[in-house]
Parts: sequence; C-alpha cells; structure tokens
Amino acid sequence: MSMVAPPFPARRRPSRLACLAGAVLLVAAAGLAVIVVTQPARAQPARLAVSMNEVVPVPVSVQPSGGTPYTLSPDAGIFPQAGSTPAADVGAYLAGVLRRSTGYALPIAPAGSGAPARGVSLLLAGADPGVGAQGYQLDVTADAVVIRAQTADGLFNGVQTLRQLLPPEIESAVVRPDPWVVPGGRIVDYPRFAYRGTMLDVARHFHPVATVKQHIDRIALYKINYLHLHLSDDQGWRIVVDKWPRLATYGGSTQVGGGPGGHYTKAQFQEIVAYAAQRHITIIPEIDLPGHTNAALASYAELNCNGVAPQLYTGTAVGFSSLCSSKENTYAFVNDVLTELAALTPGPYLHIGGDEADATSPEQYGTFMNRIQPMVTAKGKSVMGWHQIGASAVQHSPGRIVQYWGLNTSDALVSGAVSKGAKVVMSPANKAYLDMKYTAQSPVGQDWAARIEVRTAYDWNPGTYLSGVPASAVLGVEAPLWTETIVTEDHIEYMTFPRLPAIAELGWSPWSTHDWDAFRLRLGAQGPRWTIMGIDFYRSPQVPWGSGTPTTPAGRYEAESATISRGVAESNHAGFSGTGFVNYDNAAGAYVQWTVNAAQAGPVTLRLRYSNGTAVNRPMDITVNGTPAATGLAFAGTGAWATWQTKTLTVTLRAGANTIRATATTANGGPNVDYLDVQ
Repeated sequence: MSMVAPPFPARRRPSRLACLAGAVLLVAAAGLAVIVVTQPARAQPARLAVSMNEVVPVPVSVQPSGGTPYTLSPDAGIFPQAGSTPAADVGAYLAGVLRRSTGYALPIAPAGSGAPARGVSLLLAGADPGVGAQGYQLDVTADAVVIRAQTADGLFNGVQTLRQLLPPEIESAVVRPDPWVVPGGRIVDYPRFAYRGTMLDVARHFHPVATVKQHIDRIALYKINYLHLHLSDDQGWRIVVDKWPRLATYGGSTQVGGGPGGHYTKAQFQEIVAYAAQRHITIIPEIDLPGHTNAALASYAELNCNGVAPQLYTGTAVGFSSLCSSKENTYAFVNDVLTELAALTPGPYLHIGGDEADATSPEQYGTFMNRIQPMVTAKGKSVMGWHQIGASAVQHSPGRIVQYWGLNTSDALVSGAVSKGAKVVMSPANKAYLDMKYTAQSPVGQDWAARIEVRTAYDWNPGTYLSGVPASAVLGVEAPLWTETIVTEDHIEYMTFPRLPAIAELGWSPWSTHDWDAFRLRLGAQGPRWTIMGIDFYRSPQVPWGSGTPTTPAGRYEAESATISRGVAESNHAGFSGTGFVNYDNAAGAYVQWTVNAAQAGPVTLRLRYSNGTAVNRPMDITVNGTPAATGLAFAGTGAWATWQTKTLTVTLRAGANTIRATATTANGGPNVDYLDVQ
C-alpha cells in the first residue's frame, strides 16, 4: 500500500518585503508610529532592533548596558584565541554565518594580547569562572563584541547567542542591507544540564543527508548538543554494515507506506558526524535491539529462531519482532554491528534501544542485554537505551544511561536503574515527543501519548519530574521525533518548531527563570528569524507571533534595557512593549536612564509611554545631559495598570551620545515606564 503524505503547506521562502510587512503590522497593532532616532550618512532600511532579553534559551544573567550598541561594520574582523585550532574553527563557523547575509569580508586573524580589536573576539581566557565547560561570557560595547569561555564548546554557545542578538535578517542566505546592530551589555551563561538533545527517526521514513544537515544547522541555534539518530527499526535499516551488507541493500529498501526507503553509506554517515561536530553536536547512533528488528530479520534468515526470514514490513505496529536470544550467531551479528558503528562514532554513547521487546520473554530479554552491554563498553562506549533496559534482570554497566519515554511521573525501572548508578535522559512522551500532534487539527503527527501544545512542552521540570530520581541523576533532556507520519523536511520543521526551543530552554536555563508568560514573548520574537531561515513552523495561538513580541522599532528605547535605579523590570501586566516595563520603588529619587545618540544637535520630540493605575499624579523630573528639561512633570492616572498612555515633550540634544533621565520626585515613586520614543 502506498502512503499518501498528509496535506501540508509548501515550503515558503518569503521575500524581505514580506518580513518588513510583518514588522509594520507589529507596530500598527500597538497603535504606535515607527520613529527613527537619527539618519546615518546614507539611507538605511527600517529594521526592528533586538533586545538582550529576547534570547532562547534564556541566559543565566543578562545585564543590558543601556548604552551605545555595537554596529558590525564592513571593516570588522573575527579574532579567535591565538594558537587555538578549536577557537579558530568556531571563528570560521561564525564568519560563514555572517558573510552570507552581510556581504562583509570578515577576515579571521588571531586575537592580539591587547584590547580586543574592532569586530568579534573569541577568547579562551578571562571568562567568569562559573561558566564551566559549556558556558560563556559575552560582552558588547560600542567598540567590539567579546565572547570568553573555557572551551570551544562555550565559545560556540556564545556565538549562538550573538546570532540571536543580531537582527533576524542575519540568517538570510543572500546579502541584505545593513546596519547590523548588537545591543550593548553583558551576558554570563551556562547550562543546567550537560545533555540537551533531540532525536530524528530515519528508520520509519528515510531522510537524506542534506535534510539531516539542515536539521543540524537549525537545532544548533538553540544550544542543542546531541542528535540521536534512530537508524534501525522494523520498517528499515539505514546504515551500511560491511559484514552484513543485506541489512542496508535489502533491509533498507523500504519504509512506512512502502516507499523506496534508503540508507547511508559509511562515508555519508561520517559526513553527518563531521558536520554535526563542526556545530558542537554529538551524534548518538541507535540500533534498536532485540525488538524493532524486522528489517534485519527479513535480511538474514539465520537471525530468526526458526531460520525463516519474514517479509519486509511497511506498517506501524510495534512489539512483534525479536532477534533470537538463544542463538550464538545473534551475538556475533550484534558484535559486528556495534564494532563497525563504534568505529564511525567518536561520541561517548551507543544506543541499543531495548524498548517494546514484547516478543521476548523477561528472561530472554535479560540474557540478551547482559550479553550485549559488555560489547558496548569493550569498544570504549557507554550503554544508552530506552528505560526498559532498567529491568531488574539487566545488569548495570559503567556509565549506563536510561532514556525515559513513559507517561507517568514515577517508574520503578528508572528509579531502580538510578539506584545502581545509572543516569537518566528525560523524554516523557506526553511532554517531549515532537511527533505528537499540537491539536486535533494538526496535519501530521500522532496523539497516542498526548496532544502537545507549546505550553505543555514547556511547563514541566526535568529535574523533579520522576519520583525517586533526584536532579543529580538527570543527565539532561531529549525531544524525540518519530517519523511514522513525517515524510518531508517541511514536516520535520513543522513538528520541531516551536516545541524544540521550549525543550532546549528546559535543558539549558536555570529552573528559577522558568516563566511561561516571559517565554512565550521571547519565543514569539523568534518567528521573524525562522521566517527568514525558511522554517515552516507551527504558529501556535499560545504565542504572540505578531503583536506582543519583544521587538522594538528603531528610535525606541525600552525601559527594561535602560539603566534602572531603585526599580525593577517586570512583565506582570498586559499591553507592554518589548520584554517588560520598569516598576519604580515607592520612593523619591528612583529613575530610568537612557543613552540616546543623535547624528546632529537640535530639537527632538520625546514620547514616554507609561501606566499609572488609578493614581491622580506621580510627578517626575526629566533631565537631558544633567540639565532639567521638565520639573514636576505630571503623569495622570491611566485607570488600570494594563492601560498605557504617552507623555510628550520637546528637548534639545547635542550631537553624539546624550543621557536622558526620568526621576520620580515623591515618596509614591513614579509611574510604570514602558519605553522612550525619540523623533
């Protein structure tokens, strides 16, 4: 039977005009005009600015400077740590990303011993000591961007944050007009969990090398560092094994629905591994054993207990197949497969599956697993498997990882394995499975575990999810994408985005930062970036992809990105712009201060957006460069804290940098301040 792919939109490659039209709608929805602060020497296109508070996953610490941002210029360079090949490789990767959209040469040269040169420096010294092996410190000043880390992994993660701080157009495959502005400030960041992964099932439906590479490029942006490839199942075997060639040529000749299937040569698999490694992603290969093996059983009759090969299988049922655990040639087969796979895989893990082995008795299952685990460790790898390998009959092997995919918040197999020393990768199917439908109307996917909207994927804690499994035993999280219904690259994109960034934040960010209301705004700000990248993502109604996303027009200075004294940035009222607003302390002297750059001296109009509840008046003093511009300026009540109004006044700026401060003058403090527009 031939499977017909479910209806799905064609790949969209929108023009820049379409992206800018979306930006206009965003501003119009807020009822605001786009106001430009200054005009450069030559005309520039309108472009939304990016805030340091838009990054996904949310960093550990963000300190916007409120000062002059850094503008990447045509004469900028990239300066990796002198004498470090890994740092130079990160520099080459960054140059490859930036050159295609900027058109700049961006030469790469070793960093000097003095002050960072104008451009982007990638240094393996001087980072905050808390960043560890994967973290980084990113500093942005008017002169340079400096990323510091202890390892090249940390530098690469810092580069992903830098990408998100640049305008979305930086992801364009063709040259776009400048300017390329990075907001000023400091980010210190490091992951909660060492393991942050996703899985792509290439067995149910085969996906070629180019598709896997595209997937790798996209998941790297969100600091995913493991890609688990499900290489074998009942429907297909996807990797060449020289000693057992029919696995690929015959066992890989079909897929779900009866399509042509396919397989990777060893050279192609090594190409995927190397491509991922350049993006600091480790490939974890999985050969599912002893069940999910019909493709192997059909390829070699001697692997069956009765010596009879079954037919190739193109359906989607599970649990009916098993290698013959009583035959010695079964173990010779498994050892050959694992030996050749280990030689192709520099990473630390070999995934041996172990799930849904319903055709194998518990005694046979224990015998089989206890025979093959030492084969893995003998090759210098650690055993990884689905949580069924935690069965009491299965012995613990050094460094064993169990991957939990169940639906409950307790599991005796997992807690038992942990008590013996195993670590856990969390992939609960009703939270983290990317093949589950978003809603009943999703054009592809399944719903046997759950329907998983974005908030469902985000609102769970991997460190406390399973009783009897402490956070110290959790290695990390993984979001699997099974492909019974996933046929095309568009399907992969649609099911992965926006849920994978949600899972990535659970794996990277401190639990103390977990906040759905803040996350949905930061996630919404990724939409224009994905559009430019050509990602056909699911536009969840839970996320404000248009109005409400934390992007700001040129000429707007968000209060939460300014210098704040005796106040706090919050996001607990509706209707604000950007990522939040500033709530003053109830005291006189609290202030928000912006640095505004003017191309020439002269008068400008300031528009201060504020909310004042039912208060009659909370006056403020406005100073420009330390000189009073308005004293006791009245701010009337707005009726509610989610109702915003603007106060307008004219001031004179000098050419260059100007300091504008709004200071509360009474013990009641000032009104909530959203932003300052300068025209």
